[in-house]
Amino acid sequence: MAAREQDIQAVSRTAQILGLFGPETPELSVAETTRRLGLNRTTAHRYFSSMISSGLLERVEDSALVRPGRSILQLGSFTLGKQRIMQMAPAYMRELSLEIKISTVLSLWGTSGPVVSLVEEADHPTVVTVRVGSQLALDSSQAKVFLAFLPDQFHADRLTGSLPEPQRTETRRRIEAIRQAGMSSYVNNRGICVVAAPVFAAAGICATIAAVGTERMLPEALDSREATALKAACKRLTKEMGGTWPEATD
Repeated sequence: MAAREQDIQAVSRTAQILGLFGPETPELSVAETTRRLGLNRTTAHRYFSSMISSGLLERVEDSALVRPGRSILQLGSFTLGKQRIMQMAPAYMRELSLEIKISTVLSLWGTSGPVVSLVEEADHPTVVTVRVGSQLALDSSQAKVFLAFLPDQFHADRLTGSLPEPQRTETRRRIEAIRQAGMSSYVNNRGICVVAAPVFAAAGICATIAAVGTERMLPEALDSREATALKAACKRLTKEMGGTWPEATD
């Protein structure tokens, strides 16, 4: 119990230190931190050292000041990217669904895989759809697209390493193919075809968009009219998000 309380206190103090940063306080000193939080100098210095080691803070060159580190900047960029993509994507998905007469699905990366976050159902007598909030499996088309382009490929390898053989080998083979093609297509054993492509922000892949339909409605070929329209929409959205489509996939 005592160890747990110490962990909670450490998290709380870390959050308090990070909360001191803002537009008026882009950098902090140990003295300023002790004054504003009521910590003693040794404790503040110890927290600074631990937070620097973990990437939460970084030292300002030629000074005793610190500022938010790479981990915080990545998290902030990721969070802002999620907010922006949720605002911008619906118009692109609506236009795409009207063009190809197929439902479109946007997923964001969760703790261990893609989570369906937006769905635009097609204006068609036959509709294939996915529930918002659904966690997609690691061997799904959208998960493989994420795994192909995640900035942290060590994390991607750890996730695929948890899959049983021969599924692990096949998933990694498909991921490599997706890197080359820039997108994924797959028909499952129920006759549902999913064609998926990435959307990039400045910090890297921020979402995937997939067209979902029966194999009679949606061709599996990546050079089909539907796949070409999906890729074009994701490229336009990538540009608006400030991202860059990988050269290898052009």
